[in-house]
Amino acid sequence: MSFFHAGPAPKGAGPRSGALRDGLTLAPGMKVGLFGGSFNPAHDGHAHVAETAMRRLGLDRVVWLVSPQNPLKEARQSAPLDERMASARQQARGPSMIVSDFETRAGVAWTVDTLRLLVARHPGVHFVWLMGSDNLASFHRWRGWTDIMRLMPVAVIARPGSLLDSRTAPAAARFAGFRIPAQQAGLLPTLEAPAWTYLTAPLNPLSSTAIRSSTGRRAAS
Repeated sequence: MSFFHAGPAPKGAGPRSGALRDGLTLAPGMKVGLFGGSFNPAHDGHAHVAETAMRRLGLDRVVWLVSPQNPLKEARQSAPLDERMASARQQARGPSMIVSDFETRAGVAWTVDTLRLLVARHPGVHFVWLMGSDNLASFHRWRGWTDIMRLMPVAVIARPGSLLDSRTAPAAARFAGFRIPAQQAGLLPTLEAPAWTYLTAPLNPLSSTAIRSSTGRRAAS
């Protein structure tokens, strides 16, 4: 599962606003999870993260932010955006799950910029950044990761094979004093950042890497 950041914007482009429409119908007071990734392809493991967060955090919506291209991977390793959007729509079950190509249309290159733009465009919405525990282990390498922690609450959902590493991750250690117990996760969306929690649930072992390998699709990194 890869949630690092959106791919590079077109040359000379930066975050755009003004006439840009993000297609998200969000009202002040809503609790909204933001779930980013390349989704190459999306699978049941991604759905597990989104559905666990929806249930445990009491979210009104989960927005799947499909990145145009992860700059840590070669372009040939990713399926076209329309294919990845389609696979995400297959997994994002129910009207409370929204699949968006906002990052492509906004021309943003990094998750921190995406989140800043969404917060500015939707005042009064209680956003939560969602990620699997496999990404928490390397979260401290993301551009602006401390800014993300201070911009909105973060929910980390356990993923197979990363339980020990993620709980001792540099990001977890740095913000240990701001972690809330999983039993209080329902409070997270309305808490002032920094605030984060770690949620466990029956683990789904699927990964995009395994799916690509089994189907003979583009090589995984």
